[in-house]
Amino acid sequence: MRVLGLETSCDETGVAIYDSEQGLLADALYSQVEMHAVYGGVIPELASRDHIRKTLPMIRQLLAENNVPASSIEGIAYTAGPGLIGALLVGAALGRSLAMAWDVPAVGVHHMEGHLLAPMLEANPPAFPFVALLVSGGHTQLVAVQGIGEYTLLGESLDDAAGEAFDKVAKMLGLSYPGGPRVAALATQGTAGRFVFPRPMTNRPGLDFSFSGLKTFVRNTVAELEGAGSGNISEQDKADVALAFEGAVVQTLVIKCRRALQQTGMRRLIIAGGVSANTHLRAGLEAMVQAQHSQLFYAQPRFCTDNGAMIAYAGCQRLLAGQREGLEISARPRWPMDTLPSLKNLSGI
Repeated sequence: MRVLGLETSCDETGVAIYDSEQGLLADALYSQVEMHAVYGGVIPELASRDHIRKTLPMIRQLLAENNVPASSIEGIAYTAGPGLIGALLVGAALGRSLAMAWDVPAVGVHHMEGHLLAPMLEANPPAFPFVALLVSGGHTQLVAVQGIGEYTLLGESLDDAAGEAFDKVAKMLGLSYPGGPRVAALATQGTAGRFVFPRPMTNRPGLDFSFSGLKTFVRNTVAELEGAGSGNISEQDKADVALAFEGAVVQTLVIKCRRALQQTGMRRLIIAGGVSANTHLRAGLEAMVQAQHSQLFYAQPRFCTDNGAMIAYAGCQRLLAGQREGLEISARPRWPMDTLPSLKNLSGI
């Protein structure tokens, strides 16, 4: 089955074509980072308007450049949530309209399920079951995965997501948007051991996360450095703070992932979402899974951030199982992933 995937949940427009027999045929991504950087964050109305301008031309270009006729598309998958409601509705409306015009089925895909399944696009995909760490600007979750649609939430952030904490710390350090990658880059210049920040919620049982206290600790440290420097903080100070903060987040995530593997008895861990591209996180988890005699899987960096390929893949699996949307156009800014139907139930297995 050949599926066109559309991703418009936030500030990136992604389109892709996935074939169930040939794999990923083509994908393209347009980022609105430059437009939103002026404001220091995503402006929802501007994001929606830019998706309206970009999505259809990108689809036409992708089909033409890869010699894929529209008549060969057998299904449409679009991100139906969670995300910014206006941005989601752009993709949902276009997806349903194309499906109606081309007389093919359409399916709304859960954005985080797309991230969770992104490692399946790699040459050596993980087998079920596995533990998934979903870590991005909006989510930090540990999920036990038995199959597509068979999700058990093990733990999640009680406040800020890890990616959100990265962005807020970037603002404290005077770094430009997007903050997360800027903090990670600055951390490479830091002096190890100068600052030691707390590893939140690791001294108590459970698999939930909390990063607001760590964020406050960073703010207080920055304030002390500014006070000592008569209101100024040196570039080296910023790098040292960035390294200490990143180390605290990474070690916290590693500790929780180790607990999740031990608690479930599973031997496979996947990480997905924008923060999963962080090289220090990958290195920390690689060392942990080796010690646990387990395996780590993740997508290549371009499929860690929002993209159309993950939506096309996830949508293809659900369309093959018989899931279809009605004629209505709907989107869900909030959508618990554990409410999704299992493919086993859809296919009657």
